Amino acid sequence: MAKRALLLINRHSRRGQEFSAQATQLLQETGIQLIEVPNAAPQAWTEVIRTWADRVDLVIVGGGDGTLNRAAEGLVATQLPLMILPLGTANDLARTLRLPKTLPEACQILQKGQTRRIDLGWVNGKYFFNVASLGLSTQITEKLSHGAKRRWGVLSYGLTAFQVLLQARPFRAEIRSGGEVIKVKTLQIAIGNGCFYGGGLQVAPDAAIDDQRLDCYSLETKKWWQVPFLIPALSQGKPGPWLRTLASQEIEIHTRRPYRITTDGEMTSQTPAMFRMVPQALTVLV
Repeated sequence: MAKRALLLINRHSRRGQEFSAQATQLLQETGIQLIEVPNAAPQAWTEVIRTWADRVDLVIVGGGDGTLNRAAEGLVATQLPLMILPLGTANDLARTLRLPKTLPEACQILQKGQTRRIDLGWVNGKYFFNVASLGLSTQITEKLSHGAKRRWGVLSYGLTAFQVLLQARPFRAEIRSGGEVIKVKTLQIAIGNGCFYGGGLQVAPDAAIDDQRLDCYSLETKKWWQVPFLIPALSQGKPGPWLRTLASQEIEIHTRRPYRITTDGEMTSQTPAMFRMVPQALTVLV
């Protein structure tokens, strides 16, 4: 078992502030020595991880998928193992890794868990665990408030998505992969690395976070009201009407004008974009 751990909790996450003290107590009861940097904002976590890299055995991150995204660069650079406390709203990475949902059980992984190497996605210099996307999901991220996430949890995504759909308009893009150029008129393009995104939607039926591939889909409906009919396909990651899919290790997206890109729900880049799969990039406790 690790002897010293750097503990980073996003106290602005849905459950971070409420459960940070309990998490600290439960972890200390396992016998580990914790290093906490309570005033460090998630935006500074890469530098914090680098600073402590030679004095700790692993990094414990408490928060949701966006919080974990903030730590990815520092984890890759230092190759410190990652332990996850799922304290966010969607917790899609925790779902992908089949981690316990309760905090006491999640803390026990420190003593009873095993290590696993996982892949990461990469787009224009930014890493992601679950999915990177442009179109509808970006608009949902822009509209979704922290207050709504705290009050409604995963349900807030659906409520906000409905509001965005009422004003959605398709855009034109080129998807380039394996020497092929696919021209699309789409509402959304998503590139998945893990198994889940958006609070439990599946990336692909057979997706895994260590399968060394990226799964892409393009949502090519002509009218916004057609999207609800795609929910069964999206929830299972299966191709369906108006849903184009492909898998590759490298994918390029080009648009007529720049479109913003979210990685794990955080605004981090824009088109034109090069997406790559980074094999066995990190070690996680599961």
